[in-house]
Amino acid sequence: MKVGELARTAGVTAETVRHYTREGLLRPQRDPGNGYQLFDQASLNRLRFIQRARTLGFSLKEIGEILDHADHGDSPCPMVRDLLATRLPEIRQRIVELERLAARMESALNNWSEMPDGAPDGHTICRLIEHWNAPREGERHD
Repeated sequence: MKVGELARTAGVTAETVRHYTREGLLRPQRDPGNGYQLFDQASLNRLRFIQRARTLGFSLKEIGEILDHADHGDSPCPMVRDLLATRLPEIRQRIVELERLAARMESALNNWSEMPDGAPDGHTICRLIEHWNAPREGERHD
């Protein structure tokens, strides 16, 4: 398969295939007649694996390490479990932080709904932000 065919079969863009190839995640053969990159069923399987790993939040670097383990006959599964076990609490903390940010944004929009717009005058840039008093942790600012 050429780049476009692999991309269509896997449901990704040709640029995605090229990017993964540049990153070393996919290793196509070269057609000796024209130099085109050729991908086989193993490449398709590998690309689908990369897509699944991305949906679990693995970085391309991490996926490369996982594939490297597998390419050398070593099980990457313990590393995969450890990475997710470490990452999950971080993601949950990030969700909490994003919920707090969303609450601050809602509060700001509510407070700003009646404030007039102002043009920068050399002393101010945007009065909405400059007059914003962010609530303290746990405090509502409605």
